[in-house]
Amino acid sequence: MVMKVYSPEFKADAVALYLSDPSHTFEGIGKDLGISRETLRNWVRAERARRGGGSTTSTSTEKSTVDSPPTAEELQAENEALRRELAAARKEMQKLATERDILRKATKFFAQEMIPLANSTQAASAMPRRVRWLVR
Repeated sequence: MVMKVYSPEFKADAVALYLSDPSHTFEGIGKDLGISRETLRNWVRAERARRGGGSTTSTSTEKSTVDSPPTAEELQAENEALRRELAAARKEMQKLATERDILRKATKFFAQEMIPLANSTQAASAMPRRVRWLVR
């Protein structure tokens, strides 16, 4: 079997993706990225060892920060991040609405082109039933 060589950036991104959410599994992320779960597991272990955390997870560090109330700077930073995320979501929603409108207009245009075909008896009989129903 040929051993694949992955770039350090790919490894770092794969590890970051796995560590970003506690519900992620080695199996799921491995399938998504096209790598074996053991390869991903080894990368995660190496990253944790490099950080000096050993086998500790990010949830254990989160528990210690939950006990202390967040500072004003932390709240402001979180608020700004949420505002940026909201702005990006609104921009994406606007883009999707524009795409939807374009598709609706295209559907209407092509359906109207089919109407002359539906009116001729010879063309209408050759037309599939779904298309005849659409152009009525």
